[in-house]
Amino acid sequence: PPSCVQPDMYPGNCWAFKGSQGYLVVRLSMKIYPTAFTLEHIPKTLSPTGNITSAPRNFSVYGLDDEYQEEGKLLGEYVYDQEGEPLQMFPVMEKNEDAFQIVELRIFSNWGHAEYTCLYRFRVHGKPA
Repeated sequence: PPSCVQPDMYPGNCWAFKGSQGYLVVRLSMKIYPTAFTLEHIPKTLSPTGNITSAPRNFSVYGLDDEYQEEGKLLGEYVYDQEGEPLQMFPVMEKNEDAFQIVELRIFSNWGHAEYTCLYRFRVHGKPA
């Protein structure tokens, strides 16, 4: 089963970080060849404010050999669309032959919230190495 940052999708029940930039490092249960990533936020209709400005916008995903690695292997650069479906899938863009057990999600901006950014779910899809 995919690993989740949060087990449910209630508004406010998210992993939030200050500002619009942050990162998350995920250790998978085994080494995989990543094929895609899924990012999920609540739909606008569930938001108490009617908007999701705290949703991530520009982000990149990297594969790491270990958690102490400064610069991982870029797997893709993406934009989460606030007007799109709550769950959005992003294929690996940078083809490589490496398998990874550690994946880093780096968020560079959100959709305008001045104080924080919220991440509800991040999944890594792939084939076992």
